[in-house]
Amino acid sequence: FVAVGMVDGVQIDYYDSNTQRAVLKQDWMEQYTIREDPNYLEGNTGIYQGEQQTFKASIVNVKQ
Repeated sequence: FVAVGMVDGVQIDYYDSNTQRAVLKQDWMEQYTIREDPNYLEGNTGIYQGEQQTFKASIVNVKQ
């Protein structure tokens, strides 16, 4: 499972189920999270993990 965060057509982060964590893709996002939202990656990792579980459940339902 892979999720990608986008702003104005630019990728800002991504989540990969193999690593189980969100990773920032833009330098300006790193600066923002340091100054304004130090819990951004932890919070988004949790959100993406929840989306992964929802997607997994949806696939199981569709298969039935």
